[in-house]
Amino acid sequence: MSGTEPNKKIYSKVLVQLGEENPRIVVADADVSCSTGTNAFGKKFPDRFYNFGAAEQNMISAVAGMASCGLLPFASTFATFASMRACDQVRQSIAYTNLNVKIVANNAGLENNGDGVTHQAIEDMAIMRSLPNMTVLCPSDNVITEKAVRAAAAHQGPVYIRLGRYAAQQIHSEDVGFEIGRMVRVAEGGDLTIIATGRMVEIALEAVQQLKAKGISAGLLDCHTIKPIDKEAIIQAAKKTGRIITCEDHNIIGGLGSAVCEVLSENAPALVRRIGVSDVFARSARDYKDLFKKYGLTAENIVKNAMELLTGAA
Repeated sequence: MSGTEPNKKIYSKVLVQLGEENPRIVVADADVSCSTGTNAFGKKFPDRFYNFGAAEQNMISAVAGMASCGLLPFASTFATFASMRACDQVRQSIAYTNLNVKIVANNAGLENNGDGVTHQAIEDMAIMRSLPNMTVLCPSDNVITEKAVRAAAAHQGPVYIRLGRYAAQQIHSEDVGFEIGRMVRVAEGGDLTIIATGRMVEIALEAVQQLKAKGISAGLLDCHTIKPIDKEAIIQAAKKTGRIITCEDHNIIGGLGSAVCEVLSENAPALVRRIGVSDVFARSARDYKDLFKKYGLTAENIVKNAMELLTGAA
């Protein structure tokens, strides 16, 4: 499924395939199935599709019940509603009970440019990774998204998959290896290491190319799994380069940057810069790229921070 479709379309296609392969799979949505892509499953398997309306808390409670009866539910809505409006139900009914539920949330981060603060989830990874038993995935391109959805279906236990809104550049080949909890190396480098997740992998790759033009060798890791974080890859990068930059379309507090710093502080202290939303609420915009530029989620800002790390600038 290579190409540059929005990751939610890849999720939609894989979900139908999984439904054909496994009759235990059921799908729930909260009245946004056209946006999440679950409507395709609903058309194919109407007796296994449930639209709960704008009632995310009820949806999560219901899929917990389905999982307790041996079904394999996928529940989808916007990331801000899955992680916050239904947080109590996710914690009590799914994470605490360690039920086999897959929550696939889209329109995450500043990529959800036009709907404003209420719909821009910049806290969801922090919330979800703090829940015991929860696995948190944030795929970058179509290839990784397909593999992540399939891996989630095969994984026993609760999984949260975070998807952006728009089409992403294809970064990986179809045969790239994928394992929950293991980062994928995109580029080798000896001067510093960039660890990025989701949409920011594409932007970080652009920064790697800009740094190369300046004679700087930057490695790039695609961190598609926020939890369990790949400690080994982080420690190796720190020991190799001593300088790390993290990149995420998320608050710099509690997400990828925090997870990486937690590992480094206990195992291999290194200089770190965190690129992300700097603990502010953003605005609406016609194009998510305008928001990324305003809040520093750009290749140019990554390069700037890399140069400061390498020169010892404050």
